[in-house]
Amino acid sequence: MRPATEHLPATLWMVDDIPSRMVFAGRRWSVPDTPTRLRHSTWSASPDQHHGLYGWRFQGTDDDSQSPVFDVFKGEDSWHVHRSYD
Repeated sequence: MRPATEHLPATLWMVDDIPSRMVFAGRRWSVPDTPTRLRHSTWSASPDQHHGLYGWRFQGTDDDSQSPVFDVFKGEDSWHVHRSYD
């Protein structure tokens, strides 16, 4: 697991409100599996800091066939990667 030292921005494309593609760290990632919706209890901060916070966990596959798992959350104005797992 690689926790993000800062919550790095990501751009997500959704299909029926479910992530289908992402651009993160200058790479394009497809989402080949069924993402899991994450709720408050997943995040390491207090609920007061993340009122209304939700996110997704999904496998992302890039053009080089690397396939880490990402935890992403919706911030006030954009999506961010919270953690990635090799």
